[in-house]
Amino acid sequence: MPVRIRPLEADDYDSWLPLWKGYLDFYEVSVPDEVTAETWRRLIDPDGLVFGLGAVVGGKLVGIVHYLFHPVTWAITDRCYLEDLFVSPEARGSGAGRALIEAVYRAADAAGADQVYWLTAQSNKTAQLLYDRIGQRTPFIKYRR
Repeated sequence: MPVRIRPLEADDYDSWLPLWKGYLDFYEVSVPDEVTAETWRRLIDPDGLVFGLGAVVGGKLVGIVHYLFHPVTWAITDRCYLEDLFVSPEARGSGAGRALIEAVYRAADAAGADQVYWLTAQSNKTAQLLYDRIGQRTPFIKYRR
């Protein structure tokens, strides 16, 4: 079945929530319910700064991606950070992940962003098989406080 990519809509909440929770579970993290509520509010706010797309197969939301644009000190244009990407286990291999990333590429191009970047866990070898085909691995290591 073909994969259709479209912006997330207010009516998608009940389909988005299990994907969001699946993403958090995959990375073995949790966030308070108020963070989930605020994330959803930001994603569907037409004037918001965080964007969400969904991958639909056979009328069912099977994947999500969240992204945002921000200024940087190394370029005049904004950069696009692809923050969250998740495809349901039953839809993996359907092309939904690639289609979501390519849709973010198109959004970044339309916005004039000079690059799209994202992070993944070193242990996420399956996703890296896709990422290595459609992106360029960088030598940077993330640190945080």
